[in-house]
Amino acid sequence: MSVKKRYALGLDYGTESVRALVVDCDNGFEAAQAVVPYAHGVITRSLPGNDKPLPPDFALQHPQDYLDGALTAIRAILEKVTAADIVGIGVDFTACTILPVREDGTPLMQAAKFHNNPHAWVKLWKHHAAQPEADRVNEVAHRRQEPFLKYYSGLISSEWMLPKAWEIANHAPEVYAEAAYLIDAGDWIVQQLTGKFTRNSCTAGYKGLWNAELGFPRLEFLTALDPKLSGLRDKWLQNIVAPGELAGHVTPKFAVLSGLLEGTPVSAATIDAHSGVAGMGVYREGPVSLIMGTSTCHMVLSRKLHLFDGYAGVVKDGIIPGFHGYESGQSAVGDIFGWFAKGFMNTDFDQLSNKAAALKPGQSGLIALDWLNGNRSLLMNANLTGMILGLTLDSKPEEVYRAWIEGTAFGTRMIVDAHTANGIPATELVICGGLVRDPMIMQIYADITGLPVKIAASGQAVALGAAIFGALVALGENIEDVITRMTKPHVKTYSPDEDAHRTYDRLYEVYHRAHDLFGVENKHLMRNLKDLRKETLHVQ
Repeated sequence: MSVKKRYALGLDYGTESVRALVVDCDNGFEAAQAVVPYAHGVITRSLPGNDKPLPPDFALQHPQDYLDGALTAIRAILEKVTAADIVGIGVDFTACTILPVREDGTPLMQAAKFHNNPHAWVKLWKHHAAQPEADRVNEVAHRRQEPFLKYYSGLISSEWMLPKAWEIANHAPEVYAEAAYLIDAGDWIVQQLTGKFTRNSCTAGYKGLWNAELGFPRLEFLTALDPKLSGLRDKWLQNIVAPGELAGHVTPKFAVLSGLLEGTPVSAATIDAHSGVAGMGVYREGPVSLIMGTSTCHMVLSRKLHLFDGYAGVVKDGIIPGFHGYESGQSAVGDIFGWFAKGFMNTDFDQLSNKAAALKPGQSGLIALDWLNGNRSLLMNANLTGMILGLTLDSKPEEVYRAWIEGTAFGTRMIVDAHTANGIPATELVICGGLVRDPMIMQIYADITGLPVKIAASGQAVALGAAIFGALVALGENIEDVITRMTKPHVKTYSPDEDAHRTYDRLYEVYHRAHDLFGVENKHLMRNLKDLRKETLHVQ
């Protein structure tokens, strides 16, 4: 008699696509997967069917792409596994990605009167047009000494819920007024699956200024920002549920659409990067978990709470239960490499990479500030931009390309050093994501940080993490046991080269000085350039 399979389904929503992954809860075998790109991709130039240019720093998406992608992916994996064997479902999503919806969850952009209003569409995590609102939030919060600031290094990002919500209220008051909820996209997907609204504690904590002790920001603070925000708390879901806890069950409607069984339990959502920590098998202090793709997120676990400047957020039980989870990040990494190779040079990736790999550390005499999409950590400033120092008439494309790679690695070292200096030492980097396929990049990260780089066994660690949370909600077991059973040992280790590390130490001194010079002491210079660009575009 055969033993009934116990599978968990992870739905992983990235920047460009959704992935469905089915994993055996008993041994971690990845039984089926499917990836579906979003039909409309990332919308930065103009809305579909509309020639009117979007303002600078906009990054939007179409919510129907999320549902269509999930349904297509689920139907594909159900050709390989039986729906009755799927015992639980987990969801992860990029953050902070938000959308305004009606009381039944219908996105406002579906209404004819709002279809051409960009503020009714999904604001993707890398939508940075709310920087003026973020600046004001920081100013007022510091003046009032708001208690939530200490959990975010004293800086609130334009990527987060409050600045984006205020941006909608400022620039599209009709959208703001009609929205029943301003909802995190991961919570919206869970609502579409279950019919129930929940607010996952991960996104609420890291991106929504929520704390288990303090709750959400006080009404007095919101009205001090702007009287029209007096009703904002009502638009934020208050039903907080942790990842790995039950959010609801698959509805009859979604069961018919997808082929899943009605009543299948669904976990509360989590942030994609944070999901990857579990998927990489990390549940202890020491490792720095990096999820490297278009951007990089850095996650660190600590039994004790350490408050300092440099992390983007710290939430108790925010990543793995029993730990304070620290999140930091770099807003552009793979995006930089892709932009330079394809958008700037229009050249072959492999050819450029091979030439860059032949270079020695320091050979080019170049240093790059990797802020092409702003700086998330340590500076939390979306107005910062990229820079190359040391260019000469002899500089070659491969040298510049390698400098961008090294610049992102130096940025990671800044983050690691900040944790180490404040009582949270790092023992290794554990990495997943598309960039692990490039040995040169991985070796550079080992050489610059001086730490071993270990590659996660699963090529879909983030989706695996979502599946792990789906298994948790179905099986009710200890998370360490589930992670141990559903993940496998690291597949490769890159050890630091001592000679390269010594050279990079010298380059790091230059990077560190440039970081402070342009990111702290003279941060207005880059903003002045961005403001001039906006003014010029507006005049045109």
